[in-house]
Amino acid sequence: MMKWALVPLLLLLLLIVGSLTALLFQLTPSLLSQLIAEPEFHFAILMSLATSLTSLFFAFLIAIPAAWVMTRSEFFGKRAVDALFDLPLVTPPLVIGIGLLLLLGSQGPFSVIFPELSRWLFSPLGVIIAQTYVASAVLYRSAQGAFAAIDPAFVRTGLNLGLSPAKTLILVEIPLCWQGLMSGGILAYSRALGEFGATLMLAGATRFKTETLPMAIYLNIASGDFSLALGCALILMALAVVLLLALHRLKRRKTHAKS
Repeated sequence: MMKWALVPLLLLLLLIVGSLTALLFQLTPSLLSQLIAEPEFHFAILMSLATSLTSLFFAFLIAIPAAWVMTRSEFFGKRAVDALFDLPLVTPPLVIGIGLLLLLGSQGPFSVIFPELSRWLFSPLGVIIAQTYVASAVLYRSAQGAFAAIDPAFVRTGLNLGLSPAKTLILVEIPLCWQGLMSGGILAYSRALGEFGATLMLAGATRFKTETLPMAIYLNIASGDFSLALGCALILMALAVVLLLALHRLKRRKTHAKS
């Protein structure tokens, strides 16, 4: 029975390693020199890094307080609210993008309060909004788990010493669970970096304007420029490997700290 159970394991490993190897074997010196001299390639990298880092910053501002409040307070309908935070994780990105476009577009309710917002959507701002939306959902769930893992005695001690709840959060809780928060931040950043569907619907696919790395892959595959799309895919894969190594390093440090 154990031997048969190895078959799906080997199949999964074959798909993972095979797809990565197939990408790497396409990297030739001529392709590398072509990518280095390609302005669109440079723009897509800078756009992805700038927007995803900005989105991660806003995700921390949104998700950390939200997760803290949901962990430390009790109120009517809490379970329903908590379930709503999982919707971005299971909703198709294209559906998320349509919903955001209807909410923030020229015919949406936000156009009454911020009439200029709809004009800014098809720009890097739209990219940041879409990335922040998905990154916040990922970071929220990780942060909630990190706060829930803290021994309540530490929180009570901080409050008994006269600290306000906000100061207890900053001075006691965040230092105790920073590794969990950083792990969530890495996952949220990787999600923002690879965001495509919601960005496509909300910010559009315009070269040298809203062209992130996933968008560059889409645009160049559609136009038949496979080499540039391949270069963007390789950069995304390299960034994914770096983020994965950082995530595993944090997990090892967390395990050593507990033992």
